[in-house]
Amino acid sequence: MKLRKNDNVIVITGKDKGKKGKIVTVLIAENKVIVEGINMMKKHQRPKKSGEKGTKIDIPMPIHASNVKKIN
Repeated sequence: MKLRKNDNVIVITGKDKGKKGKIVTVLIAENKVIVEGINMMKKHQRPKKSGEKGTKIDIPMPIHASNVKKIN
């Protein structure tokens, strides 16, 4: 895989097509990358103490390396 951490990439297919971002993590065994701000998933977090409200947090999910293209 020719993609490395901190490379700037553009998404070429999928729901985030056309968006640009920086690679945060490269998963070599799975041939996937995690791009900052791309392919975000909402996770519901339970309240830790009684009386608190639960929250929703955004987590970046991996995207297949063939769906991104390196840009300069």
